[in-house]
Amino acid sequence: MTSAPATATPAGPQPSDDEIDLGQVGAALARRWKILAGVVGGTVVLAGLWTLTRKPVWEGNFQIVLARQQGQGGKLAQLAAANPMLANLAGLGGGGTDSLETEVKVLESPSVLKPVYDHVRSTKERNGQNVDDWDFTTWAEKNLSVKLEKGTSVLNLSYRDTDRSLVLPVIEKISRAYQAYSGRDRQRDLSQGVSYLEQQVGLARSRANASMRRAQSYALTHGLGLLDGLPASASASLPSSASGGPSNSVEGSREAAQNQVNLLRQQLLDAKASGNRVLYQAPQLAANKDLYSKLQELEARLIQKSALLQPKDELIQALQRERVGLIGYINQQTVGLVAGQLATAEAALQSLERPREIVLQHRALVSEALRDEKLLAELDGQLQALQLEKARRTNPWELISTPTLLDKPVAPKKGRNLALGLLAGLVLGSGAALVVDRRSGRVFSRDELLQQLPYPLLAELDAHSSSGWDSSLSLLAEGPLHGSRTLALVPIGDGPVQESSKDLALALQRVLQQLNPEGPSTVVTSNADLVSARHADRQLLITATGAIGREQLTKLRQQLELQGKPVAGLILLTPSRSADG
Repeated sequence: MTSAPATATPAGPQPSDDEIDLGQVGAALARRWKILAGVVGGTVVLAGLWTLTRKPVWEGNFQIVLARQQGQGGKLAQLAAANPMLANLAGLGGGGTDSLETEVKVLESPSVLKPVYDHVRSTKERNGQNVDDWDFTTWAEKNLSVKLEKGTSVLNLSYRDTDRSLVLPVIEKISRAYQAYSGRDRQRDLSQGVSYLEQQVGLARSRANASMRRAQSYALTHGLGLLDGLPASASASLPSSASGGPSNSVEGSREAAQNQVNLLRQQLLDAKASGNRVLYQAPQLAANKDLYSKLQELEARLIQKSALLQPKDELIQALQRERVGLIGYINQQTVGLVAGQLATAEAALQSLERPREIVLQHRALVSEALRDEKLLAELDGQLQALQLEKARRTNPWELISTPTLLDKPVAPKKGRNLALGLLAGLVLGSGAALVVDRRSGRVFSRDELLQQLPYPLLAELDAHSSSGWDSSLSLLAEGPLHGSRTLALVPIGDGPVQESSKDLALALQRVLQQLNPEGPSTVVTSNADLVSARHADRQLLITATGAIGREQLTKLRQQLELQGKPVAGLILLTPSRSADG
């Protein structure tokens, strides 16, 4: 090691008490490696022994689908989706993530797995194992794992036990228990739905019959047909057994008569306002056919003569006067005919008129009957669908993987246990080594040593090689130690400090004599009690990290202050080979 130049160096900034010097921690662990190695070896051995003494744990598992995907639930799911209120009342409601989570909790409960637990307990008891302190909750938490795949309805179940021959039968029992539970739940829901719908169909049939009887009785009392007062769309929805066709509607006849009266009134107005225009749309009765034929012949002659004669010709004028007279006569007959038909139609309409209140009441009764009949048909259809679904023997839950026993035990895991033992040993051993190193009281930190000895650091010398000391000592003799008549070397600590202090005194004496042959300075060695150094002009402290404890340093610093002798500085020997103390 090359010696540092003999320059006075301050102790430098002191480290904060809140900071951890990783270098010092590593150095402490290196110094106490025997403690660290012993603790690590012990924990690894204990982990290995614990692993070897554990019985192997075997695992079996399977997967099951708790709910079908949307659109695959059959009539039951379709009815629940189409009639949510009816489904809730009948016990068919549910679904979604919350219901699946609830289902998983039910599957972990004794209501489903208690028979399996009893089987395991009795088997263990027959094998001679003490099961007096067993309970279902502890058994389920220790041996069972029931987890739902995130975002799906797939349930993963695994069972662990030290008895390999017991794992697969238990897994199979659990899968059968789950399927039985799913079928039981499905049958319960269907039975509730069928029972509820049968009750509702009975009530709806009674209401439909009663409302239909009220409508028919009211129609007979007031001389109305069952379809009177209803629009065509409502009449079409009436059951065929309740309607007798159009003849059964007096209100329909009244509406037809009203339409006929309106048509005749319009024709009468047109006839009166026709003037010289022939009403060809008038009814073509037998009495008017000859007049129409004569009018057509006259118009043909007029057209023929008009092509040969002038409009003012007497023949043309005569034919036009004859045409106007004939048209007036025809229109007069048409007005009389339409007026007669109108009177007949108005009389027929008056005979069919009913008070408005009667028609409205009849319409309300028939509408109520139609609603009750429609509700009865819907409920009856739903009942038939549920009865068909109940007759089908299907399992809504499906195993997607059969119960399987793993080929190798899942515990104990030797590698993991040894790794944990090693990690625990490192943690405990490091803590023990640091505690022992701290309790030794020795100062192994260079910064702490310089803080405890607040004197200039003159040089750092290799404690194991004195060949490189001369250059550093020459610089000290020419510098900080120049002019000293007597110089005391004060070794602080044990070990290499005491061994090297004599060699250092001889080397320093030789260097001083070479620099000042006329009056060489006296170099004396002393111990840490400063007894032999009290007569020297200057004192030079020699120490090394790990060579002295904190209490000794404090005591030495107090003695130097009480002595009042000047201290030239400090020489630090490196590296230090302190005892483990």
